Amino acid sequence: MNILVINGPNMNFLGVRQPEIYGKATYDDLADMITAEAERLGVSVQFFQSNHEGELVDAIQKAYFDKMDGILINPAAYTHTSVALLDAVKAVGIPTVEVHISDPDAREDFRQISYIRQACVATIKGHGLTGYLEGLRLLADRGAEGTVV
Repeated sequence: MNILVINGPNMNFLGVRQPEIYGKATYDDLADMITAEAERLGVSVQFFQSNHEGELVDAIQKAYFDKMDGILINPAAYTHTSVALLDAVKAVGIPTVEVHISDPDAREDFRQISYIRQACVATIKGHGLTGYLEGLRLLADRGAEGTVV
């Protein structure tokens, strides 16, 4: 099973950007944690991070051609603005889990809107970095049950 982990704008600044919200762990720490869990689950992960919306759309589309079994995505600020990401996830039909380190519903009003959510099989929010591991396990379980196409 192959899972693509996509992170949107400013996620490369984990550990620097608002540590009171996002914690002190770095993007590399996050990738290492996900990789270790993927190995434990017997799944393969690839990572993609960009601050550019079009590159994120390209990564989602490439996942289709690369025959990825699942996508774990933190669209970051594009959660609240990007119909393009929603359309891309709908177009590829790959089971996708939306993940957020903080709980957007407990923050500013504009952060409570997620365009991409309606195309996702689940949303995990407010569980810190471990939310990524929950999403990874959810996708791995779906694959083990034969529900990932």
